[in-house]
Amino acid sequence: MALKVGDRIPEILGIDADGNEVRTSQYAGKKLVIYFYPKDNTSGCTAEACSLSDGYGALSAAGYAVIGVSKDSAASHRKFIDRYSLPFPLIADTDVRLNEAFGVWQEKKMCGRTYMGTVRTTFVTDENGVITRIITKVDTKDAANQILNGQIG
Repeated sequence: MALKVGDRIPEILGIDADGNEVRTSQYAGKKLVIYFYPKDNTSGCTAEACSLSDGYGALSAAGYAVIGVSKDSAASHRKFIDRYSLPFPLIADTDVRLNEAFGVWQEKKMCGRTYMGTVRTTFVTDENGVITRIITKVDTKDAANQILNGQIG
């Protein structure tokens, strides 16, 4: 069952690149941007992470905290963070539990092959962890501005 606008996100989000548990309550009083992406170090995912990194100052000033999620390992996330100097945590959702909870672990097709994978999606919450917006058509090169400009869809 996918989370939708008006739903509260789970308290325990997962484990970050340094092995620390990430909880919603750590971000009390902040709006959260939780973005799901398929894979570290791929062109679209790197563009999205860099857009959010470049816009991080403006996002923070607007009251947002940012968390990225993919099924990559903590070690992969650590390298990705270090390579691009990302200022926000990445959750290693290796068992896709969080992907499934948010409803972004779905059947995909590429080159005639059908497989399960992460559908790139951004969830925005209010200060209480309630989803206020879901961005399904993510502009990887302009992800930060999509959030700041209130885009949905």
